[in-house]
Amino acid sequence: MTCENARFLPRFQALCERFGQRPTYLTNYEMATSPAYVDFARDVLARKTGEVGMHLHAWNSPPIEPLTADDNAHHPYLIDYPDAVMRDKIAFITGLLEDTFGVKMISHRAGRWAMDGRYARLLVEFGYRIDCSVTPHVSWRHLPGAPGGGGGSDYRDFPDRPYWMDLDDIGRPGDSPLLEVPMTIARNGGAWLDPLRQALGRSSLPGRVLHRAAPPVHWLRPIGRNRKAMIRLIETAALQGRPYVEFMLHSSEFMPGGSPTFPTAQSIERLYDDLEAVFSAAQGKFQGATLGEFTTDFARESGMKIAC
Repeated sequence: MTCENARFLPRFQALCERFGQRPTYLTNYEMATSPAYVDFARDVLARKTGEVGMHLHAWNSPPIEPLTADDNAHHPYLIDYPDAVMRDKIAFITGLLEDTFGVKMISHRAGRWAMDGRYARLLVEFGYRIDCSVTPHVSWRHLPGAPGGGGGSDYRDFPDRPYWMDLDDIGRPGDSPLLEVPMTIARNGGAWLDPLRQALGRSSLPGRVLHRAAPPVHWLRPIGRNRKAMIRLIETAALQGRPYVEFMLHSSEFMPGGSPTFPTAQSIERLYDDLEAVFSAAQGKFQGATLGEFTTDFARESGMKIAC
């Protein structure tokens, strides 16, 4: 198990600091046991320039409980597992992260974006205050986990603004202490294309071509050809008075060849050009904050009391 991508995080962190951004590093088991990442994250925490949170890939996060004939091939969602196994996995990774970094884990994103009410209740039980697993306007049902399971979560009807989660129905506001901070995603124009997208499917060649040419949604997430769309997302969110925009990228995407999206050193340089443009666009419109800092401010403004 190698985590070479950890060596490429300091450059991103330096860029964040130059623009006053304060990243939250949502950390899985592999990274939590990588000496290079541990040293990096401890330095970020010591200098108070970012936050560490939890991210759980169920198939390879201890305790290992085989669920399929080949979990490494199927990548089952945590919500595919029995309740007791879910709890044990959350307990293990939470303890590992807190022991390793000496801070309470309060921020979380689900592996493969898969959440349900059981998962949310366990997060509250273990003291998490913020989740950012919801991807508005996006369904992951088409991506299988364990054979015979229901696939991923369908977030198409979920709110696209922050809300205190209802643990009986995680797609609506409630009065739990868990704040949902959905990803910044907006529907692309051209809803008339939706029937064609459905007819072609995403796996066919025509479907893939259509998806690339006219994606149904835009994320605040670089893909090498969406700089203008990301800047429009920021500008629109500011005009609408939204309380935040949420950027994300996997650590592997900062490493040449770490992902299909950025396969070469040249593509990484173009990525950093995009990041500079996006961070520049956000200056003066939004203030950098970790997930924990945003939650504290949001709770104060909404009159919600949270335990520190």
